[in-house]
Amino acid sequence: MNTSVVRLDLALRRKSLLAYSLGMAAYTVIIVALYPAFKNSTALDNLMSKSAGLAALFGISGSLTSPTGWVNANIYANFFPLILLLLTIGYGAGLAGQEHDGHLELILTLPISRRQVMIQKMIALVVQAAVLSVAVYVCILIGRGFDLAVPPLRLATATLGVMLLGTDFGFLALAIGAATGHRGAALGVSAAAASIAYLISSMAPVVSWLKPARYISIFYWGVGNGQLERGLSFVSVLVLVGVGVVTGLVALAAFQRHDLAG
Repeated sequence: MNTSVVRLDLALRRKSLLAYSLGMAAYTVIIVALYPAFKNSTALDNLMSKSAGLAALFGISGSLTSPTGWVNANIYANFFPLILLLLTIGYGAGLAGQEHDGHLELILTLPISRRQVMIQKMIALVVQAAVLSVAVYVCILIGRGFDLAVPPLRLATATLGVMLLGTDFGFLALAIGAATGHRGAALGVSAAAASIAYLISSMAPVVSWLKPARYISIFYWGVGNGQLERGLSFVSVLVLVGVGVVTGLVALAAFQRHDLAG
């Protein structure tokens, strides 16, 4: 397969991908290094137990002072997905931005079909999500030197869950951008969908009427179901991959039908 679009987009995104990855890696290392100062703090757990609603809002559940609880509360439940979504949704919405500034027309002059262009853009999106995810995974493994020992396999599957989560919303942004040609719509709708999904997943444990709705939240399947403690379940993988396949197919269909002159 000709990989010119993948290489072009990754080259154009090199600086932003490096900035996201280094920034997230630095944040992760700081969180890891801070763990010894808090691992014996019962006051922190007591505070969270007394403020269940506030803890849920930030995706925090269980003990904050265990290695798994610390990593989940400070990285996987909130900050890591947020940064990954900024990266993937931003890239996905960039398709419409390329149309607006005329770059997309130049890409389509390459001797490849629209279908191949979209597939390669999806590949470029997955590569970016993988790079950021691997950076976080490696930095947490460093935590063994700071008494922060999270089982590597469960950590790997939980990281995969966040990566698939980010990919799904990135594909959604691609689909909306391909269908509308408007970067603002792709950004706004995808960000709103991610925000709603996060709120449903995080607040379901403390808001009884939201509990049944957690199953429709991609966040629940990606990060909100104890993935660091139990690993990413097979059902979660099926849901996350299934959503990615559906949004990817929608993006392909929309891009093939989209009139660039419109």
